[in-house]
Amino acid sequence: MNEFLSAINFEQMLDAFVETLYMSFASLILAVMIGMAIGILLYCTQSGGLYENKVINRIVDVLVNVLRAVPFIILLIIIIPLTKFLVGTMLGASAAIPSLVFAASPFYARLCVIAFTEVDKGTIEASKAMGASKAQIIFKVLLPESLPALVSGICVTAINLISYTAMAGAIGSGGLGNLAYMYGFARRSNAILYTATILIVLLVFAIQGLGDRIVKKIDKR
Repeated sequence: MNEFLSAINFEQMLDAFVETLYMSFASLILAVMIGMAIGILLYCTQSGGLYENKVINRIVDVLVNVLRAVPFIILLIIIIPLTKFLVGTMLGASAAIPSLVFAASPFYARLCVIAFTEVDKGTIEASKAMGASKAQIIFKVLLPESLPALVSGICVTAINLISYTAMAGAIGSGGLGNLAYMYGFARRSNAILYTATILIVLLVFAIQGLGDRIVKKIDKR
């Protein structure tokens, strides 16, 4: 046991854990904002939607599907020029954020559309009959009614982002994934490899548990 612990640089492990938190939650905030905007656009421009527009809906739908279809590790490589332009480097925690946002935004957008679709259409029709504007229907009916599903979707997206950060670590983004690969796998240190993996798993469990508790509190059904 002492030999196992002595192989771990706890300061290095803590720094990697903080980098993983930074990458995950910074990209989560951006992905949720962008994804929700895309989700609202997809829902409202669909056939029978508040702002029905089949051309816009089709274009956005195709773009979302394309981004979701590209494996994350390939997406990391494809947008390296954009990452260098935005961040100035392709290495480090900040350099992973653009690719994380690109990967997570369309994923969360789809979850938003599913959440909006579950809202009782009768509630929306009743709001229209009462004279509510389209904007009021979106912000005072659609979003509040779908809030539990939206929060659950944020939780799922956060967990996906943590797994993405682990993959990004393989090409030098930092975090627990980078530590597990560079110092655990490459240098054959099982202590570092297993410890980093355990921390990632514990982080996922913590997010899932927190998300479930929040959903239970806000779900009035």
